[in-house]
Amino acid sequence: QVQLVESGGGLVQPGGSLRLSCAASGSFFSIQVMGWHRQAPGKQRELVATIQTNSVTDYADSVKGRFTVSRDNAKNTVYLQMNSLSTEDTAVYYCIAVVRSTPWKSPNTYWGQGTQVTVSS
Repeated sequence: QVQLVESGGGLVQPGGSLRLSCAASGSFFSIQVMGWHRQAPGKQRELVATIQTNSVTDYADSVKGRFTVSRDNAKNTVYLQMNSLSTEDTAVYYCIAVVRSTPWKSPNTYWGQGTQVTVSS
């Protein structure tokens, strides 16, 4: 089993910044992909950003140029630096990890509990 623990959410004013962290723990062989999704009230959950083991990244168009995803493979931790936040970024942010438990098994996707990000003046 894999546990994902998120931190760093909170209340910030428009134009401000926040940094989210998510640490993975448990017994596994490798983490192929880590990243973030978000779900705003009344909306579907959407991808925000992902990063592969080789540091290849992918971003939603709505956050390109404002958000930066990074990871520390030694710590099994992924980060999301969010700058120039707007009210439209208000959502619950969920950490995800695509994990291979053994070299010969297909990977599974795990989700964190979510952390609230509220952008408001």
